[in-house]
Amino acid sequence: MSDPTQTVRRKVLVAGAAALAGGALTACGSGGGDGGQTSSGEPNAVTPPPGAAPSAGGADGGTEGAKSIAKAADVPVGGGKVLKEEKLVVTQPTKGSFRCFTAVCPHQGCLVSKVADGTIDCACHGSEFKVTDGAVVKGPATKGLAEKKITVAADGNITLA
Repeated sequence: MSDPTQTVRRKVLVAGAAALAGGALTACGSGGGDGGQTSSGEPNAVTPPPGAAPSAGGADGGTEGAKSIAKAADVPVGGGKVLKEEKLVVTQPTKGSFRCFTAVCPHQGCLVSKVADGTIDCACHGSEFKVTDGAVVKGPATKGLAEKKITVAADGNITLA
């Protein structure tokens, strides 16, 4: 006859291992995994075809259940907008092409403060990043801003994809 304590312990260990494995798989599967690039190595961008609406979501032109993080009209061409509460920065490098990056500077975790002259700037230590792809222009940061996938709806609402 087996010890009931060992049976309970074994069940707890198996359940815990399954939970950890599930969490690890979820963590590995999140974040896109493509580093913000297509299979050809080109950066992902939300750029609608010429003459087309940016993208259509639900019946109202938005994306169902998705919360708008910004309006396309509020993001200047060649510049961007820092969304402090969301810890994101949305840029429009060229007319109709929108990009989104984390607003958390990889140097020491400060939030970037502004977008100006083609760069996303961190006031803490002076790091600058390109509005086109989040790459480092000026350190001390040694890696760029992580890209976030977005959708631009026909009504101009920008949501996380």
